[in-house]
Amino acid sequence: MLKNLKPRLKEPEVQELLSYSVFPDPDQVNQAIQEYETQETLFLSGYEDEEQLVGLIGYEHTGSSEITIRHIAVLPENRFKNYGRGMISQLLAAHNPDTLIAETDQEAVEFYRNSGFIVYSLGELYPGVERFRCVLEKEEDEYNE
Repeated sequence: MLKNLKPRLKEPEVQELLSYSVFPDPDQVNQAIQEYETQETLFLSGYEDEEQLVGLIGYEHTGSSEITIRHIAVLPENRFKNYGRGMISQLLAAHNPDTLIAETDQEAVEFYRNSGFIVYSLGELYPGVERFRCVLEKEEDEYNE
């Protein structure tokens, strides 16, 4: 079950997880924290396993039935255990958007591809860094005619 992390933004474990999803720079982490603190349209949720925070997902509603993932991270020792996919599944179950969108780099693009997202290259948005737009569309219910 995803839990609201906004009241816990100052906790070291929340900040550590957030640091894995931004350019590794304290200013980037602080900027992300400030955005979550001040923008009511941004949501930050976490996943706990045995009372340990193992992952987080930050997102916003960017359309009537569209959600954009702003940040997603899992503790390094808990990666490849389906926590990331689990958080995406819970997000989809809770909000039921038609479209889920994320932008990522080469390091995480396979995670999205393996989670069913269609991946589009955005080219080099920063010198030497290719970025990708990842889109997951709700499948049409083939029985609903």
